[in-house]
Amino acid sequence: MVTAQEAGKNQDINRLAGEKSPYLRQHAKDPVHWYSWGEEAFAAARKQNKPIFLSVGFSTCHWCHVMGRESFANEQIAALMNENFINIKLDREQRPDVDQVYMTFIQATTGQGGWPLNVWMTPELKPIVGGTYFPPEDQPGRPGFKSVLIQLAEVWKKDEKNIRKHAGELTDRLRKVVSGADKPSPELPPMAQLDWAFEELSTQYDERSGGFGSAPKFPQPSVLRFLHQYALMKGLESPTGSRALRMSVRTLKKMAAGGIRDQLGGGFHRYSVDEFWRIPHYEKMLYDQSQLAMAYMDAAQLCKDETLTQVAREILSYALQRMTHPEGGFYAAEDADSLKHKGADHKTEGAYYTWEKQEIDRLLDSQAPLFNHIYGIEKNGNAPRASDPLGKLAGTNTPYIRENLKDVAKQFGMTPKEASGALKLARKTLLEARDERIPPHRDEKIITAWNGLMISSYAIAYQRYGDPEYLEAATRAAIFIRKHLYNEARGVLYRSYLDGPASIEGYATDYAYLVQGLLDLYEAGFDHQWLEWANQLQAKQNEIFLDKKVGAYYASSGRDKSVLLRTKKFHDDSEPSENSVSALNLNRLAAMLDQPKYSDQAKLLLRAYGAQEALTPSACPLMLVALHHSHAKPTQIVIAGDPSERDTKALLNTLHRNPTPNRVLLLADGAKGQDFLSKHADFYRSVTRIEGKATAYVCENFTCKLPTSDPEKLRSLIDNKIHTQ
Repeated sequence: MVTAQEAGKNQDINRLAGEKSPYLRQHAKDPVHWYSWGEEAFAAARKQNKPIFLSVGFSTCHWCHVMGRESFANEQIAALMNENFINIKLDREQRPDVDQVYMTFIQATTGQGGWPLNVWMTPELKPIVGGTYFPPEDQPGRPGFKSVLIQLAEVWKKDEKNIRKHAGELTDRLRKVVSGADKPSPELPPMAQLDWAFEELSTQYDERSGGFGSAPKFPQPSVLRFLHQYALMKGLESPTGSRALRMSVRTLKKMAAGGIRDQLGGGFHRYSVDEFWRIPHYEKMLYDQSQLAMAYMDAAQLCKDETLTQVAREILSYALQRMTHPEGGFYAAEDADSLKHKGADHKTEGAYYTWEKQEIDRLLDSQAPLFNHIYGIEKNGNAPRASDPLGKLAGTNTPYIRENLKDVAKQFGMTPKEASGALKLARKTLLEARDERIPPHRDEKIITAWNGLMISSYAIAYQRYGDPEYLEAATRAAIFIRKHLYNEARGVLYRSYLDGPASIEGYATDYAYLVQGLLDLYEAGFDHQWLEWANQLQAKQNEIFLDKKVGAYYASSGRDKSVLLRTKKFHDDSEPSENSVSALNLNRLAAMLDQPKYSDQAKLLLRAYGAQEALTPSACPLMLVALHHSHAKPTQIVIAGDPSERDTKALLNTLHRNPTPNRVLLLADGAKGQDFLSKHADFYRSVTRIEGKATAYVCENFTCKLPTSDPEKLRSLIDNKIHTQ
């Protein structure tokens, strides 16, 4: 591999050629004299007294690719950048701490966010101005990148003193935004916040197409998880509870029918550019797959709908087939762009996933009319002009489910079963043909946080459906992280792995998401090593990231002084807040291992959230789920038995198939697992089988109802818990 120092001397390969990040390596042949984030770049900016231009993105980001082709590969624009700025490329997936600081700045100053993220700053890293995508030349209502470069270079030369002063003032304001309140509120936020959030979401809800707000539409799994919790809290049969569940289920079904779902290969694309979920932005992110699989599984359980279960299983199957390292870790993402054919001079968005009608007709022959009718395939393409203003998808089709199968089967003189079989064969034929295309780039970074989410997905899938491959997938991923992304001697996690030892230490999200995954993995297979590791990681997370005065977690450790500000995040967006997930984890650990200090810590964290007056409740849906958990009494369910025996499985199946909010599940196996639990709470020593049968204990704060070996009595006990939450 070319070293950064060697690459910097080569006119054709810049400093980025020696980097591990796939995103940075994508820009190794740009004519821009890129630096990676670090002291070499900062020292150059100070020595030459030049502003820094920071460009943040990731390797599967479509608009990052567009700006790369249009501007960073342009010799004239690169010359302007090299002459007037010190230019830095940053992978936001490797350095979310840096990204979060400047993304907050962009959102606060422009009202927009996203990638590429482009910021100009002083040599001291204080932001001056920025934005997301810039076209190379001026467009109506949008300045061109070249014009911005020229203007900023001139202003810096003429009025550097005032620019520095302005940047300092902006940084002071930004510091107040990201640091949060100085002290927590005196009490827990009221449960009424859940009602307020539901009312806000109800006003944003799209009754016709599901989802919240207008185009572009993003999956919002944290919102869906809140709606599921809220429906259980209010009662599934109550007017409010049933509406909350309907909002979620309709959203999930509309998404499942749309082009945002890969109708042939499974999995979901990043977002829909239209309000109907039809035309997606085609990249696939691991964190979307994991969270959406859980959302579909939860909704399927609540409304007993097998079509939702099928979608969840397809997501999990896709991730196993396309996103899994041979040792078990999960890759980060697949690109939206790919080459249409060998020898093409550039990649095109959606090339791998879209179809011309004549190609489908040729491949499917007599099956084509049925497939085309169901999946909205049209002669001139099915991308509405509003969804494709530049005409890049002209003549192509993104399959989406246009009509109900039963209705269409009648039109074709078929039974629904016959039509379903024909469509299954057609999808198989097209998928095989698609596999012959040039696949999109896959970012094979293995990110600890996102793997934690996937561990949760597979662990919960095993609980719901009992397929051993799901438990194996979750376990292999946990083993991978422990082997490649954990320093046993120091007890610290690393952020990501790619073809060699990891070097960037983990962030609060890495700890929070992995702790959640390990707790779910323990509840799936009852291997106590995962519960023990989760407890150790929680202690390390507290040591590194906890603001003990306020009670919330910083996103980063604060050790890297090049990070301008140490942020705290409360809102849940495409990735849930580390504080939301941690509040849930703390409550679970408190109930599992009899650690009241964790319950108290969760309450303090929620009080810190309550002090964030600028946040609306609907922006923090998982925090509200945690709030409900802290207000309610946790339910401990302990099964005394052998998980391989039929009577134990019968009790576990009852629990897995019937939702119980705010529940932790433990196994007293009469062996090492029970010994581990007993070290934390003497209560576990007394949990035994009754009359030699597997026995369930349903408890609150280790005070239990009469134990039972009858699955129906157990179901009655947990039903009563739902109604008293």
